[in-house]
Amino acid sequence: MGLQFAYWAPNVSGGLVISNLPQKTGWSFEDNKRYAQIAEENGFDYVLLQTRFFASYGAEKQLEAAALASALAASTKKLNIITAVLPGLWHPGVIAKIISTIDHISNGRASINIVSGWFKNEFIGYGEPWLDHDERYRRSEEFIQVLRDLWTKETTTFKGDFYRINEAPLKPKPINIPKIFQGGNSKAAREMAGRVSDVYFMNGNSLENLKKQIDHVKSLAKSNGRNIQFGVNGFVIVRDTEEEAKQVLKDIVLHADKEAVEGFESQVKFAGKASPEGEGMWAESTFEDLVQYNDGFKTGLIGTAEQVADRIIELKKIGVDIVLTGFLHYDEDLKAFGEKVIPLVREKEAKLEGILAN
Repeated sequence: MGLQFAYWAPNVSGGLVISNLPQKTGWSFEDNKRYAQIAEENGFDYVLLQTRFFASYGAEKQLEAAALASALAASTKKLNIITAVLPGLWHPGVIAKIISTIDHISNGRASINIVSGWFKNEFIGYGEPWLDHDERYRRSEEFIQVLRDLWTKETTTFKGDFYRINEAPLKPKPINIPKIFQGGNSKAAREMAGRVSDVYFMNGNSLENLKKQIDHVKSLAKSNGRNIQFGVNGFVIVRDTEEEAKQVLKDIVLHADKEAVEGFESQVKFAGKASPEGEGMWAESTFEDLVQYNDGFKTGLIGTAEQVADRIIELKKIGVDIVLTGFLHYDEDLKAFGEKVIPLVREKEAKLEGILAN
């Protein structure tokens, strides 16, 4: 199967980097509607809508993911729409109904990304308990089990530690059973992915470290009699020369919002240290890495179109199925990636498959 391409919807203000460098990226519904239509016309398969309720790392304004997903579902024809959801702030029965509705609006293009949570202030601010690290993943796993039961069974009864469902129906069922994505780098996150998720999203990283994650989670899934796909986050800077692309990266970091980056760092590293093994997704992230808040610079999608396409093929070789992209200037870079990079990747995939067939 060919690589698939996703992009982060900029449904929060401030773009995809914590930097004061001017960005040609909007956060409004009209902006996101335009980006979605550009993306599906230029080879993208998925859009991922961020979940954020409280301002953090400079993102002062946020459009709620599920509501925006519903609007984008009615504004597009081919794009698969991934709604990010926080268990604890949503009930799984309510979300099962919402995602099923989005699936009908989109004629079978709805998916969901389960975010177990790292931002304590959102839970405390809304009066919800902030669970210990591994408990958040246990809750997420129950959340997923309830979703799947409601989407596939006539009625659902579930007795868990976090949720009680009593002979609950859900009609209409989704047209297609929505694909379930998740992230996380801790032992609890990986084990949960191996048991219940369809796609495991990874923060940006080196090829070597990504391969270790893929091999580990794949083995966990196999031990549970399951197959799983892998996605990786990568911030894309494509310019006519490698030097130009690297200069853009330098400018982004040079103009970083130091206070916001350090605030983000304290939140995510606190969340990771709460895991039994004492580390999480951002355990080895530097200040520069955290300027792109899912370590997107680490993936190395910075250079000419040819260089970025070559790097994406290297990701494919280690087992990546979906490349999740972010951009500095969505008004320009999203379309340029679809026009310049995705066709090169398709050519290189065809050559690679030809070599492997001989």
